[in-house]
Amino acid sequence: MKNLSFGFCLLCIATVARSQTVEAPLGFEEYDPISTLKVEEHIPTRAKFPFIDVHNHQYQMPQQNLHELVAVMDTMNMQIMVNLSGRGWYQEWDEGTAQLKGSLANVMKNEPKRIAVFTNLQFKGFGEPDWTSKAVAQLEADVKMGAKGLKIYKSLGFSGIVDEKGERVAVNDVRLDPVWAKCGTLGIPVLIHTADVPSFWDPLDRYNERWLELKTHPGRNRAKDKVSFEQLIGEQHDIFRKHPKTTFINAHMGWYANNLRKLDSLMIAYPNTYVEIGAVIAELGRQPRAAKQFFNKYQDRVLFGKDSWVPSEYVTYFRVLETEDEYFPYHKKYHAFWRMYGLGLSDEVLKKLYYKNALKIIPGLDKSAFPE
Repeated sequence: MKNLSFGFCLLCIATVARSQTVEAPLGFEEYDPISTLKVEEHIPTRAKFPFIDVHNHQYQMPQQNLHELVAVMDTMNMQIMVNLSGRGWYQEWDEGTAQLKGSLANVMKNEPKRIAVFTNLQFKGFGEPDWTSKAVAQLEADVKMGAKGLKIYKSLGFSGIVDEKGERVAVNDVRLDPVWAKCGTLGIPVLIHTADVPSFWDPLDRYNERWLELKTHPGRNRAKDKVSFEQLIGEQHDIFRKHPKTTFINAHMGWYANNLRKLDSLMIAYPNTYVEIGAVIAELGRQPRAAKQFFNKYQDRVLFGKDSWVPSEYVTYFRVLETEDEYFPYHKKYHAFWRMYGLGLSDEVLKKLYYKNALKIIPGLDKSAFPE
């Protein structure tokens, strides 16, 4: 009888223990709740107006089937794509020239009205006595060949690009001044990407809102870099100041889409600058009222750009810019775990953002397919 009572007690204890077991909390990576909010949804798969994407990368353009590329562009109402990677990532000038020449030849033969190409600088040998003069001459030759502008990759300013002494080449290195000046003389814009998201320099802890991105992409962590975000951006702003006759397109809104008051002050200080919205749409979508005010104020100086060529992601841009939808997700959680809201921009502002501003500052684009 005692054994039976003892066994019954053990059973009771086990039952109580199971009932008191608490599930371990979900990790931030796993937690992805489906919103129960019921609101109107508008998911535009095509832009309301034909648009120009001023920030795109196509690295195989000399051999690429451009008719297939344009067919995808047509599905979303993209009228002109600007390929910023005209010279690719080649280190030798001759190789880069061959890449650019092949790209331009393919465009001219197959899709001359739909694709534009920017050239790039090649920094091998920077600091040698003839580097600057060679770069300026090559830039002029590239424009004669058909390049519509100059794209500067973010590698400029980081420790990977060094001069003949092995020292970091600053964004505002004086040996680059003739290049910026030549762009002004040629009447072509410089689309420049400097630095990265400021949070990439912050400690990787629970207070960093880019924690998930840095955890899943550790190579983006800049905390140990010798040069700070503030120094890189300061160098960039210095070339804006020194070259007022050159038009600069500040990529990714200069990484100040999360601080529009600061960006407003920069737009005032540097009237020769434009901004494009590539990769920062999530910042705009979480502050729809402030962002709409900014777009209204600077409607003549904001351009559409996307950066990475993932056609399905353009829907997010159209939805943020065109609709007044509420509380919808970004397409990558590691970029933005927050929800977004539509800005509902007016047709007048949308037309300037989508094509009018680009047609104004990028020479030689075909205007015939765009409404007034």
